[in-house]
Amino acid sequence: MELIIISSSSTFLLPHLLVFVLFISAKALLKIPPNETIPAVIVFGDSIVDAGNNNDLQTLIRCNFLPYGQDFDGGVPSGRFCNGKIPSDLIAEELGIKDTVPAYLDTTLTPQDLITGVTFASGGTGYDPLTPKLVSVIPLSDQLDQFKEYIGKLKALVGEERTNFILAKSMFLVVAGSDDIANTYFVLRARKLQYDVPAYTDLMVNSASDFFKELYALGARRIGVFSTPPIGCVPSQRTLAGGIERECADDYNVAARLFNKKLYAVLDSLQTSLPNGKFVYIDVYNPLLDLIENPKKYGFEVANKGCCGTGNIEVAILCNKLSPSTCTDVSEYIFWDSYHPTEKAYRALVSPILKKFISKFF
Repeated sequence: MELIIISSSSTFLLPHLLVFVLFISAKALLKIPPNETIPAVIVFGDSIVDAGNNNDLQTLIRCNFLPYGQDFDGGVPSGRFCNGKIPSDLIAEELGIKDTVPAYLDTTLTPQDLITGVTFASGGTGYDPLTPKLVSVIPLSDQLDQFKEYIGKLKALVGEERTNFILAKSMFLVVAGSDDIANTYFVLRARKLQYDVPAYTDLMVNSASDFFKELYALGARRIGVFSTPPIGCVPSQRTLAGGIERECADDYNVAARLFNKKLYAVLDSLQTSLPNGKFVYIDVYNPLLDLIENPKKYGFEVANKGCCGTGNIEVAILCNKLSPSTCTDVSEYIFWDSYHPTEKAYRALVSPILKKFISKFF
């Protein structure tokens, strides 16, 4: 058990600061090495880990309305692109830190929320700086600026020494890349005239590498990076590019695999070159593809459509309480809308993935 004492000399930015925060190892579902701790989960990226940062943006990439969140705490739509919890929530839960990771822009944040981690992620963003511009969401560069602001708040709450400890020991997660490939490159064709797929994935991975280096420079040491998924197999991309039979769009998946190969190499290089840095490539491509190809093995019935509306194209504002034919049993579906998995699917993925990769953070 780790007891965090807040010094009486700390400058308080927020009222009603808890005097201490308890982390009880027995609460964690996942065992970490003795004498190690993960005090917080701090998250960057896109809609897979956005808990509501887009809620007040002038963008179509929002979901703070029903049926989103119908199975979340109290059935309240929080801005998570899901029927319930998202991967960042489930990872914090598995580590025994807390039940959910709130959005940094949530106006109800408490001091304890800040101390145990937040998500800066913004649905629709990507490694390519053009990607967030196309849909008016928060770029990774601005997420870094918000992180700097967060560090200042943390120092005011717990002091510089404790802040540095939290940054060095926390699990940082970065989830991005799928919007670059699916939206910017293939659907909107915004980069296709300038770049072929090898060149575009170079652009993505160079931008990603710069982002990871900046995170490290700000004090992050345990950085887990999700691979891009088999983006050609999500329902919307099957509809847009999978032909009459709505098969997986192979060119999307080829691009995802090429980017993932380059991402793995970059993270391996950073691990070698930056002292005490743990840069962990987290493969989600293969586990999700297995889930999609073998749904019954994991207790699902439907893999090629989302639960919301027709399931073929609805996402964000197109998935709303007026959407016809939303499914009655979400537990049968891998996908909630045409782009994002259900909480049940995330649970099927997150627990084994975390067990496989957790040791690499130490």
